[in-house]
Amino acid sequence: MLSATSEPVRARWYGAGDGMSDAESGPTGPSATTLRPLTRADLASADRVFRLAFGTFLGLADPLTFAGDSDCIATRWRADPSLSLGMRRGGELVASNFVTLWGSVGFFGPLTVRPDLWDRGLAKQLMGATVALLDDHGVRWAGLFTFADSPKHIGLYQRFGFSPQQLTGLFTRSAARSGVPGWSRLTEADDRGAAIAACAEITTSIYEGLDVRREIAAVLDQGLGDVVLLDGGDRLDAFAVCHVGKGSEAGSDTCYVKVGAVRPGPGAGEIFGRLLEACEDLAVQRGASVLLAGMNAGRREAYAAVRRHGFSAGMHGVVMTRPDDVGYNRPGVYLIDDWR
Repeated sequence: MLSATSEPVRARWYGAGDGMSDAESGPTGPSATTLRPLTRADLASADRVFRLAFGTFLGLADPLTFAGDSDCIATRWRADPSLSLGMRRGGELVASNFVTLWGSVGFFGPLTVRPDLWDRGLAKQLMGATVALLDDHGVRWAGLFTFADSPKHIGLYQRFGFSPQQLTGLFTRSAARSGVPGWSRLTEADDRGAAIAACAEITTSIYEGLDVRREIAAVLDQGLGDVVLLDGGDRLDAFAVCHVGKGSEAGSDTCYVKVGAVRPGPGAGEIFGRLLEACEDLAVQRGASVLLAGMNAGRREAYAAVRRHGFSAGMHGVVMTRPDDVGYNRPGVYLIDDWR
């Protein structure tokens, strides 16, 4: 079983298109290849292709051990089956991809193709359908997160209008801090609706239309973790959507901050530090010894703060966006995410 403490972060990492390795021009797929949303019956096959593809790409002795007991296939499908794409060839599921919508922002991945079908253009077919799906939902700023050291992957996405931006680090630290004051769990809130609306108010103040309520709903509905709420007295100062443990995107012994944000304004840096401490407290309360968070280098102050708080980067990936715009990856923004 892989974990952030026993294996390099890279061995747990996934993003858009990684593990499919067919970014160069090659023969198109056979006429029998079809594309449609995944069904519940497809999930086991999609999960196997995902693990096999990444495990093979990363050179694991047993590719199917990739990502341990975490789950990013069934969890994303359950969040919205209509945002999934499954490719079939001869009746077998051979590739898949998932779109995530955060209001005006959208990203995709993991995009994976079965290794024996690499270099046959299947990823390009998936990309065409993926871009169409993003456009159909009116996404203002679309993106992905991929290996920074793979010219093939970067070249593929450039063909579809995505441009390389800043690096994003996958940061971990041991979780030991407990008893941090001033925060609460959304699952224990008296008025969940008001708390969720306050989270949306914070994100839209950072970037027009940015809305992670779908992400919050997925965590609550599927029991994947919890949402940290940092109270500012008369309003919510910050929040963090966290996956915790087996069957979530975190995996055993890990608390993964899928997305978190601080309200812009005076004192945002100090509040961000408290948010990191609260996430660590949640990890300890839930029995996890590792805290995992992604941070884009374009958010300079936040990136430096993560390192200052004892996190270390296991690896860096590169963000690519369409259009070619930094969006909210800019100085002064205190937001955690990694678009995997």
